[in-house]
Amino acid sequence: MFVFEKEQLIHTIGDVKIGGNPGETSTVLAGTIFYGGHKIVTDPKKGVFDTTIAASLVHKQDEMSTITGNPALVQIFSESEKALKIYIDFVTDLTDAPFLIDSTDPMVRIAGLRYAEEIGLLDRAIYNSLNVSATEDEIDALREIQHECALLLAFNPQDPSIAGRRAILEEGALTLKKGLLDLATELGIIKPLIDTAVTAVGAGAGSAAAFTFVSKTVYGHPTGSGVHNAPSSWPWLRKFKKVNRESFLTADAASNLIVQMMGADFVLYGPIENAERVFPVIAMGDVFAAESSDLEFGVAPPDDHPYKKLI
Repeated sequence: MFVFEKEQLIHTIGDVKIGGNPGETSTVLAGTIFYGGHKIVTDPKKGVFDTTIAASLVHKQDEMSTITGNPALVQIFSESEKALKIYIDFVTDLTDAPFLIDSTDPMVRIAGLRYAEEIGLLDRAIYNSLNVSATEDEIDALREIQHECALLLAFNPQDPSIAGRRAILEEGALTLKKGLLDLATELGIIKPLIDTAVTAVGAGAGSAAAFTFVSKTVYGHPTGSGVHNAPSSWPWLRKFKKVNRESFLTADAASNLIVQMMGADFVLYGPIENAERVFPVIAMGDVFAAESSDLEFGVAPPDDHPYKKLI
């Protein structure tokens, strides 16, 4: 493996540490619940869902985290403010894991952030995400709240290359008049998590994966992505899935190793149902990385790292 010359920052969200050199901390895994089309949700606007199955999914992710030593986050997706508040209450009653506030509607995300502040859970909340589509109302609200932690999505709709992703973070694009890194500082985001914005295979997925290493090298901030989006949107694999579903599940889980070996600090691995499949894969990657870092560079992993727990 390798160590970065650039100082690598480690951010603490709740009780979870994210960042550092390979082997210094465990890779953090985030499973998504209540996502669009999630079968356990019967009314996404009102937040009606099967509480028994939902609880089992959250507990299973926590169980896999305990077994492997890879910390867990819960990515909470919602279509409405009402549902998001219900989801946040439900998840945070079940687990102490930090949670991502996610929605396609920025003002739903803002409402979720304000609710986390209201119930005293801002220290465990991650805003997902500050991106090129940020509205003035969203930016004004984030400036007012001054929340510490958010994903900065390095998605450039005009240029999927590494240079294009850097431009989003450093300069801005479209209606964004400054880079996300400067904007984040202005908004009080002192614990940025860079999301390399994985796009479809053939539409910049390779550059998104490679940008993991570049981001860590240039900025030193914790970096990761939802790399599962690449295999899940790959037309060939989607067709082949109808013939051999196991091949899709294998590729989906294995895709996380690609960015992990590039130095990713966190992985948004998709549906929380996949926890049992993904955690062992990432734990294996952490063992490889930590063994190398320990022997070659003297980077000793903590006691709860997979290298210490599973070897």
